[in-house]
Amino acid sequence: MTRAMDMVRKIFFAFAIALVMMSSSGPAQAQVHVNVEEGHLNPMPIAIVDFIGANPAAQQVGADVASVIRANLERSALFRPIPSNAFIERITALEVPPRFADWKIIQAQGLVVGQVTPLPDGRIRIDFRLYDVFAEQQMTGFSYTTTPDNWRRIAHRISDQIYEQLTGEQGYFDTRIVFVSESGPRTRRIKRLMIMDQDGANPFFLTGSNAMVLTPRFSPSTQLITYMSFETGAPRVFLYNLETNRREVLGDFPGMTFSPRFSPDGQRIVFTLDMNGNSEIFSMDLASRSRTRLTNHPSIDTSPSYSPDGSQVVFNSDRGGSPQLYVMNADGSNQRRISFGDGRYSTPVWSPRGDLIAFTKQMGGRFAIGVMRPDGSGERILTESFLDEAPTWSPNGRVIMFFREGRGEGARLWSVDLTGRNLRQVPTQTDASDPAWSPLLP
Repeated sequence: MTRAMDMVRKIFFAFAIALVMMSSSGPAQAQVHVNVEEGHLNPMPIAIVDFIGANPAAQQVGADVASVIRANLERSALFRPIPSNAFIERITALEVPPRFADWKIIQAQGLVVGQVTPLPDGRIRIDFRLYDVFAEQQMTGFSYTTTPDNWRRIAHRISDQIYEQLTGEQGYFDTRIVFVSESGPRTRRIKRLMIMDQDGANPFFLTGSNAMVLTPRFSPSTQLITYMSFETGAPRVFLYNLETNRREVLGDFPGMTFSPRFSPDGQRIVFTLDMNGNSEIFSMDLASRSRTRLTNHPSIDTSPSYSPDGSQVVFNSDRGGSPQLYVMNADGSNQRRISFGDGRYSTPVWSPRGDLIAFTKQMGGRFAIGVMRPDGSGERILTESFLDEAPTWSPNGRVIMFFREGRGEGARLWSVDLTGRNLRQVPTQTDASDPAWSPLLP
């Protein structure tokens, strides 16, 4: 039995070596590439090695950085990190090229290695390399110098570099989410603004528990947030500066103001103003605080969202008898309906790519998150449940985050990609609703 098992091992080893020799012969192959349209049907196998460290503290940071990179790429459903116990080669020096044959045996198409170096001034330098295993060449590599407590931010930036190199599209990992944190009994819910990294790390509150908040939205600069609050008694739109931690009321209007969103250049805000029971859409120049009325209709007009070039606004209106989606020019002209399917449409938001509009759709007692083209064609439902609502786009326009609430259950954040296949819950410390995804951090 022992001799038979030994013979099997030899045959397997010889077969593996033959495979490596065949894949290594001839000229280098084209660089590996991930098709973002396929979702998680065929995720790329990628090996991410714990980064090397000169001492135990640096080794721990290296392991933590690699762990965050693995988690980011795996959550995208475009990559399949290979378990470390399958690795054959042990990386001990960043300047020494890897033994590509060892990584081909375990079918890794991409290889990520790195190093954490303590510096005399107390900071650390984090280096990384991304290799195309089959072409046997380095695809990219960067060096970051930062404080030891900022390692997670660097891990997100490295994840973005890898994502961009292998997909050809911008990453979305070095971003934050602002949302409404909900706690307390259902009859007395406490709703506070909370912000966190896109993976749920580093959460902290922005507002206290003395006033209900709703619908937070990021500015293009990522330093300003607009939201609605009952802090003054009546609903008002506020601006919150993340750098100074100061907030201010957008304007002193006679009626309720709600559903605020920034223009793509950050110079204006579009919002809804209730005028004697009639909701209309206005825009405001943030420098002069002058406002312009965009809609003038006896029906409810609300939930405006700019196109990424700032030339158009999508909004929700029941002027056709039920809540539907409409598009108009940024000055309010050329208003036209774009949704004609069954059900009730709400909370539209334009993709950063400009090619799609996400929305909430209510039909048959259920709520769904869907997308359609700006002309209303190509409608697709990505996910539905008892209550799915309030979509927000990742900065590359490939992933949508929203909140989901079940019967008798609290609201939680979820994400889904454009294929509709990669549905995942986003970790939060409390119940959570009304998410808003930031642009990439500067």
